[in-house]
Amino acid sequence: MEFSARVAWQRAGQPFLDQRYSRAHAWSFDGGLTVPASSSPLSVPLPMSDPAAVDPEEAVVAAASSCHMLFFLSIAARRGHVVDSYEDQATGLLDKDADGRAALVRIALRPRIGFAGPQPDEEEIAHIHHLAHAQCYVANSLKCEVVVEAR
Repeated sequence: MEFSARVAWQRAGQPFLDQRYSRAHAWSFDGGLTVPASSSPLSVPLPMSDPAAVDPEEAVVAAASSCHMLFFLSIAARRGHVVDSYEDQATGLLDKDADGRAALVRIALRPRIGFAGPQPDEEEIAHIHHLAHAQCYVANSLKCEVVVEAR
C-alpha cells in the first residue's frame, strides 16, 4: 500500500533570503480535501506562521491518535463491545532527542470512551488499548514514545 499527499507552497513575491516569508501552505489529499497548513507559531513567529492552520507537529499527534482510535474501535467491535463515543485530547512533547536534535519525544493519548450496554472492565479496556497500540501503523512508525493514558 502507498499513501500520498500533495504539499504546495508559493513565495507569492515575498522577500525570502531574510527568512521573513509566510510558511502558510496547503495539504491536499486523494479524497479532494485541502487543509491549510503552516509552521507552528511556537517555531516560527507570527506573521510568518498561520496559527489557524494545522502544523506538522499537530498532524503527527492527530495521526497517532486517529490510528489508535480506529484500531481500538475495530478491536472493541470484534470483542462484542459497543462504543458510543471516543474522544482523545492527545498531546505531543517537542524536546531534544538522545542525539540532541529537536524531535517529538513523547505522544500521550488520553482517550475518553463511552460504551452502550454493559461497559467492559478496566482490565478489558486496557487490553484493547494494548492491542490497538501494537497494531497502530503510525505508532509503529514513530521513534518517540507513544503512551495511552486512558481516562
